[in-house]
Amino acid sequence: MRLGRSDVTVSRIGLGTAPLAGLYTPVGEEQAAATLEAAWSAGVRYFDTAPRYGAGLAELRLGRFLKGVDRSRVTVSSKVGALLDPVRRDYTVEGVYASLAASLERTGLDAFDILLIHDPDDHWEQAVRHAYPALERLRAQGGVRAVGVGMNQTSMLARFVRETDVDCVMVAGRYSLLDRSAERELLPLCGERGTGVIVAGVFNGGILADPGPGAHYDYAPAAEPVLSRARGLAARCAAYDVPLAAAALQFPLRHPAVTGVVVGARSPEEVGEDLSLAAVPIPDSLWAELDPE
Repeated sequence: MRLGRSDVTVSRIGLGTAPLAGLYTPVGEEQAAATLEAAWSAGVRYFDTAPRYGAGLAELRLGRFLKGVDRSRVTVSSKVGALLDPVRRDYTVEGVYASLAASLERTGLDAFDILLIHDPDDHWEQAVRHAYPALERLRAQGGVRAVGVGMNQTSMLARFVRETDVDCVMVAGRYSLLDRSAERELLPLCGERGTGVIVAGVFNGGILADPGPGAHYDYAPAAEPVLSRARGLAARCAAYDVPLAAAALQFPLRHPAVTGVVVGARSPEEVGEDLSLAAVPIPDSLWAELDPE
């Protein structure tokens, strides 16, 4: 699928590399390589990474894998706004170029297809006045094909779409079966402007994959009201013999403004599970029950 107005294409399901850098559970080098290979063999052609994932480890591991594939057949995104030595947020022009240079060195790539300003929540002025113009210049010079912003909130993403010429946004956790805040303003605005939307965090930290005891919602143990809602959704899905996780993964892809979904995986088995979930037939009658929730 083409990403917004750019010439960049992404597979409908992309692989997020944070789990490969040890998010939640340590992952060894061989397992990470096997996971990336499994995604490639299954047809995934979009890979997302960032300096903050494992303090550069995700970029290193993705770069090693990409040495063995045809670069013209894969779309890669990384992010700017974080420097690792010392660890700090930096959305200045100098910080953007330093972040990009370090990411290119870690991955061994000549360029990224997509660059995203990463979580500038408390840094709007610096991000919009310095980081975005720096990325805009890189795009004009051919140093990157598409630029955007990636965040766990919608209001600032919408502001970027209104006030800049970003090609895309990556919205994490805010367009899911449990949290549809993105559809109030962000998604209609992106549809009007022709801005591409990549959705991450479709399982809201794990609760929509398995709403059992100890389930996490947005990086913290889920409160009982949230667990109750998730279990109610699971029961509705079970009545149609559909896994809750399948509905969670496919839900964002139904919106016309959404270009693709990024899911994380830490093993070849998880890659297979995610792609199987994406292929589960879901009847319109179930969506009719889930949509008003």
